[in-house]
Amino acid sequence: MSTVQKKAPSVVDIATNDKNFSTLVSALQAAGLVDTLKGDGPFTVFAPTNAAFEDLSESVLEDMMKPTNKTRLQNLLKNHVIEGRRRARDVAESSSLTPMSGKRLHIRTNEDQQVRIGDATVRQTDLDAENGIVHVIDRVLR
Repeated sequence: MSTVQKKAPSVVDIATNDKNFSTLVSALQAAGLVDTLKGDGPFTVFAPTNAAFEDLSESVLEDMMKPTNKTRLQNLLKNHVIEGRRRARDVAESSSLTPMSGKRLHIRTNEDQQVRIGDATVRQTDLDAENGIVHVIDRVLR
């Protein structure tokens, strides 16, 4: 009997295997960032759900996905990626983080002990990947 060692998923695999992230996956593909996020990392990804993308106007999202706006889309998506592996506890204890876009994200915990990053609330934490960690958020970080 042989046992095949199953490789742990990458941060991209986590998003690809969950239908709640199909818009994020489409955006990553349009921006040409899939290979980057399948790389060694480690990365901490704040992954907006499809509902988070729906909060953007349809015209904004449609416009961002056009090939002519690839750089703008890349910059938007880089707001969601931090170098290094940051568990929920590490994020909650920080006052801010600087993602790959270079734009500082402010972090605070509200009265209900929910962690907020900019305008987004962290809804699910610590989805482990081979090359990082994913936290689910309810807004697109702009």
